[in-house]
Amino acid sequence: MIANRGEVAIRIARTAADMGIATVAVFSEDDAASLHTRKADEAHRLRGIGVAAYLDIEQIIATAKTCRCDAIHPGYGFLSESANFAQRCLDAGITFVGPSPEILKLSGDKLRARALAIRCGVPVLRATAHPASIEDTYKFFAGLEPGSAMMIKAVAGGGGRGIREVFDASQIPEAYARCQSEALAAFGSGDVYVEQMMPRACHIEVQIAGDGSGHVIHLGERECSIQRRHQKLLEMAPSPRLAPGLRERLTAAALRMAEAAHYENLGTFEFLINADNDSEQAAFAFIETNPRLQVEHTVTEAVTGLDLVKLQLQLAGGYSLVELKMRHGTHPPRGLAMQVRINMETMGPDGIARPSGGTLRVFEPPSGPGVRVDTFGYNGFVPNVRFDSLLAKLIVHSVDDGFDSLVRKTYRALCEFRIEGVPTNLGFLQNLVGSSDFVEHRLHTRFVDEHIAELASTADSRHRRLFFEASPIPPEFAGRRLAGVKIDTADPLAVLNLGKSTERAPADGPTSGGAPIAPVEGPENTVPVAAPIQGTIVTLDVREGEQVRVGQQLLVMEAMKMEHVINAHVSGTVRQITVAVGDAIFEGHPLIHIEPGEVAATQAAQVERVDLDHIRPDLAAVIERHEFGLDRARPEAVERRRKTQQRTARENIEDLCDPGTYVEYGPLVIAAQRRRRSLDDLIRRTPADGMLAGIGRVNGDLFGQSRTRCIAMSYDYTVLAGTQGGQNHRKKDRMFELAEKWRLPVIFFTEGGGGRPGDTDGLSAVGLDTMAFHLFGRLSGLVPLIAINSGRCFAGNAAILGCSDVVIATSNSNIGMGGPAMIEGGGLGVFRPEEIGAMEVQVRNGVVDIPVADEAEGVRAAKRYLSYFQGDLRNWSCADQRLLRSSIPENRLRIYDIRSLIQTLADTDSVLELRRQFGPGMV
Repeated sequence: MIANRGEVAIRIARTAADMGIATVAVFSEDDAASLHTRKADEAHRLRGIGVAAYLDIEQIIATAKTCRCDAIHPGYGFLSESANFAQRCLDAGITFVGPSPEILKLSGDKLRARALAIRCGVPVLRATAHPASIEDTYKFFAGLEPGSAMMIKAVAGGGGRGIREVFDASQIPEAYARCQSEALAAFGSGDVYVEQMMPRACHIEVQIAGDGSGHVIHLGERECSIQRRHQKLLEMAPSPRLAPGLRERLTAAALRMAEAAHYENLGTFEFLINADNDSEQAAFAFIETNPRLQVEHTVTEAVTGLDLVKLQLQLAGGYSLVELKMRHGTHPPRGLAMQVRINMETMGPDGIARPSGGTLRVFEPPSGPGVRVDTFGYNGFVPNVRFDSLLAKLIVHSVDDGFDSLVRKTYRALCEFRIEGVPTNLGFLQNLVGSSDFVEHRLHTRFVDEHIAELASTADSRHRRLFFEASPIPPEFAGRRLAGVKIDTADPLAVLNLGKSTERAPADGPTSGGAPIAPVEGPENTVPVAAPIQGTIVTLDVREGEQVRVGQQLLVMEAMKMEHVINAHVSGTVRQITVAVGDAIFEGHPLIHIEPGEVAATQAAQVERVDLDHIRPDLAAVIERHEFGLDRARPEAVERRRKTQQRTARENIEDLCDPGTYVEYGPLVIAAQRRRRSLDDLIRRTPADGMLAGIGRVNGDLFGQSRTRCIAMSYDYTVLAGTQGGQNHRKKDRMFELAEKWRLPVIFFTEGGGGRPGDTDGLSAVGLDTMAFHLFGRLSGLVPLIAINSGRCFAGNAAILGCSDVVIATSNSNIGMGGPAMIEGGGLGVFRPEEIGAMEVQVRNGVVDIPVADEAEGVRAAKRYLSYFQGDLRNWSCADQRLLRSSIPENRLRIYDIRSLIQTLADTDSVLELRRQFGPGMV
């Protein structure tokens, strides 16, 4: 079964036929006229319309079993990267032509793929290591060098969806919201992360093949730098720009990652290089993996002579690379190849592409040696607006090694391509390929966006038309605008009646699926709000009879994988809404008719008056969520601390930091134990995952704001005995990174039991996958590191304490690298916590620098120690220095009090002695 449509379904069917394999095509109810239904041996209708039908896993599996298919090829897009679909195929005893579900999960999570690259020693761009909140996004951007930009990216999926560039902080809210929305709609997850942008980058992808045994090979690279808003438009193989040494380094990096993942079937590992430096030793960075057949696989086929779909089917059938005689270097590239994507779209001077519609009255692709066209277009075809706008791929191969020769051949093929009835981007592609910058290969991923005005110009006189001109438009097409299908939105069952007349595509040629849409005229004295693009209605935000203001959001449309907000351009009353959610409409179609007028005073007043004290439900939920972590919400935990005559973690932080200055980081995280405990229980019993972390000011009354910022952290012993959990490790990572970046002192309350054994939510493939100890070690000698302990401090907590510059500990402290469980497990006996590392031992052996009675005294000692690094006091005093004349006796044999001498010598109350009971011969 070919679980796809259009040109890629045709491409797969042809190879399968060459191999003697029967194929089954599928089509949605509104896609019966797509040419792929005629290229397979059988074609079966799927229930539903549009993309949703091709994403219905259970229906596709059931159809495959009904048709007795033993394999499913997903093509690209749709379900090609779905680990769930691949697993369902395996469960059903059907071979999935592609990587294993495990590899799809790895590749589908860009953060996990980045982690794999790091483990393999492959460079990556600076980015967040976890899904980023809006606050994370602001902080990341603020931490960039002046003039830098960043990318907000969907964690899952690919294809250029859920990606936005950010050049200014003011762009963050809109970019973040749109990325989340697009990611959620496309991939089922709204998680995003942020990554530093390489402004002038070249996009290089390495084609990999593997048989799952750890044996992988590469089939060369492709350059995909020509992109419009992160959507690829043109690809080349091999890259004309790469120096041999850089090419070897890129392919070696891809192979290391593929071998580590035991990659199977086809995939690409994708990288960015600096467009201004493609020398042998140029830097590069891994960005993502695409675990499927790529749209641009054709150029690799052209230069290697391989059939990559055939290779996919052979690997899926169990052949090893050795059996297929596939080794490195067995298929070196011959010449250069280029692919350009012909899309059904229009483009204005602003460069915004809008899907186009109509009927393909004339469709004449070019041909000749080295010219290939993959398409599903034909004369009379009415493209369906619900699907991607890609109509054809033009692939040109030049055996001559010269890039100039390839460019000339591609440009001529574009001039031979005749398409009438549906607007396309042929003129744009001709402008692009014919530009001097392109010919001289001065290209990067933002080239199109930076030159869009000149490239989008559609003056046909600039380009030769190597075909006879079109005949006059037949009368039956005059004035008509066809739009695929028109559904009666008043009938909720209308979509179920489409395409039910046959199980196969109709034999009498293409159909629009319904009558042409007649022009919509609005009520008298109204003005229309026209669709600025062709697309699908996602939401309607107003109702008929409602008053609206200029700039108010009316609805949201989706086109070209992006969401577009449609706002009112006049104030007045909504008199007619001509569309419904789910409708597919043309550019220019009247969406809403508004009767202009002044908005009622009561309406305006409602808009203008803002109750500053009103708490929205979502804000109330956030406040309530924060409340769970405060001491007043945890009386039982507070009472336990009182019984041990200790303060809570929050009380210690409040005593340490100046009032109102502490900003906590990550207070809403919980323990990673969702697999064995309920979410409600974790929220109530594991607030902040047992770690308070944040930035505040200490000694601000003495030194002012510029010198008193500090990082203050505390394990919370009332939460799982202060142990180190997955999320509080990540909070430490972030705090230590900021301490290094901003040169901030770290004050850490370390009470706790070390590593936590009970976390179950697999945040990493291996244990101890944390950077905290490495990052903390890097702070040594860079910023003051102060540890304060009260109570038990074992294992990982003791490691933090021991690596600090100064250790302050209360009289009830027990400190040891091994706790009772570890000591017993090591066969050294059974000991109670109170018997391990008691203060009478740790003070004498020099572990504790400053012993104190309780936490309050410990905080005072920490503030005093820190003050030595914060600057000079405005007011100070000292003893009369003439006392020093008698501090040392004239008789050199007579002893004297060195501590008294030091107190006299130093400023009043400025002496803080360390390790008084350790090495008593030295003060």
